[in-house]
Amino acid sequence: MADATQVIFTVSIPTLAVLIGILVNNSRLNDTNRRIDDLRSHMDTRFSSTDALFTERLRRVEEVLDARLKHLEES
Repeated sequence: MADATQVIFTVSIPTLAVLIGILVNNSRLNDTNRRIDDLRSHMDTRFSSTDALFTERLRRVEEVLDARLKHLEES
């Protein structure tokens, strides 16, 4: 009976260690994916705000150029 018990422990303990390692790695990958998703949403927000700022500045430049063109046409 001792030989059978030793064989069971010899096979089951490394298998259990591998399964625990797989679960730990899966947890770490899920955390990494969550962080990447958070960074992606943060970058989307930053790009949206930058796009709005760029559009606002471009509109201002367009207004200034229109005013200058009107001034030249009146002269």
